[in-house]
Amino acid sequence: MSALICGSFAYDTIMVYPGYFKNEILPDKVHILNVSFLVPQLRREFGGCAGNIAYNLHLLGGDARPMGAVGKDFDTYAAWMDRLGLNREHVKTIEGAYTAQAYITTDLDDNQITAFHPGAMSFSHTQDIATAGVKIGTVSPDGREGMLLHARQFAEAGIPFVFDPGQGLPMFSGDELRAFIEQATYVAVNDYEAELLTERTGLSTKQIAERVEALVVTRGGKGSHIFNKGKVLEIPCAKAESLADPTGCGDAYRGGLLYGLLQGKDWETTGRIASLMGAIKIERVGPQNHRIDLEAFRERYKDEFRRSLD
Repeated sequence: MSALICGSFAYDTIMVYPGYFKNEILPDKVHILNVSFLVPQLRREFGGCAGNIAYNLHLLGGDARPMGAVGKDFDTYAAWMDRLGLNREHVKTIEGAYTAQAYITTDLDDNQITAFHPGAMSFSHTQDIATAGVKIGTVSPDGREGMLLHARQFAEAGIPFVFDPGQGLPMFSGDELRAFIEQATYVAVNDYEAELLTERTGLSTKQIAERVEALVVTRGGKGSHIFNKGKVLEIPCAKAESLADPTGCGDAYRGGLLYGLLQGKDWETTGRIASLMGAIKIERVGPQNHRIDLEAFRERYKDEFRRSLD
C-alpha cells in the first residue's frame, strides 16, 4: 500500500554570502534599498516538500507516490527521481511554466533572504488525487487551491491523510484551517506553526488534538510532541553525528512518520522513526543528499533508542 504525497517540487538555489547583511543594509536607508551581495558559494538542490518527503519514505523502503505540478525545466529533477526509482506517475508537467524555485541567500549569522517563484505549483488544483492502492495521503505546502481540493478529495474518498500546512499556513483563513482540521486524520506542524494555527483558528492545542487522531508538533532540538487520545507523548530528539544543514529536516521527519503509519507502528515507535530520519538528514547538506537503507536504519534505531524496530 502506498502514500500519496501531495505537495510541491522545487529547485532550491542556495547562495552563501561570506559576510553579514547587517553591515550592508543601513536601517535609515531601507526606503531606497539597493544592495548587491557577492556570493562565491552556490549550490542547486532538488527540493519541494512532496519530493523531499517521498525521498525519505523511499529510503526506508516505503511506497512513496509524490504528486505535484512541475514545469518545462523539470528534466534534471525527473532524471534524478528515475535514478532513485521514485514513482513519477502523479507528476504533471505544466507547459509554459517553470518548476517552483527558491533563491536563498544566507549570511554568516544564518540570516536568510529568500525569493520564491511558485511557477507550476500554482496549477496543483488541475490534478485530482489517485485512490487505487493508496493507504494514506498528505496535504503538504502547495498551491492554495490545490491544497483545498486535495484535502476535500481525501476526505470524500475516506482516505486518511496528514494535514501538513508548513509555510503555506498563512495562505488560509481561520475558517479554512478549521475545515482542514475537521477533514484531516492527522495534523503535523512545527512549534511556530502550532502557535499560528491556534491563533488563526481560535482552537487550543488540546481542541485541535481532539478533532484528529493525532496532532504532531516538532520542536527542533527539543524533540517532538504527539498528542493522541488525550495523552501527550514526548518523543526524544535523536542524536546527529554532525549539524550540517537543517534544510529539509521537517520533511525527513514526515517521511518517517508516513513509514510508521504505513507499517502500523504505535505512536511511540512512529515518532522515534521520524525523529531519527530528521537526525540523519541534518548530517548532510541539502534535502536529498543523505543516504541510508532499512537495515542500517534498524541498527541505528536500536543503538539510539535501546529498542528494536521490529
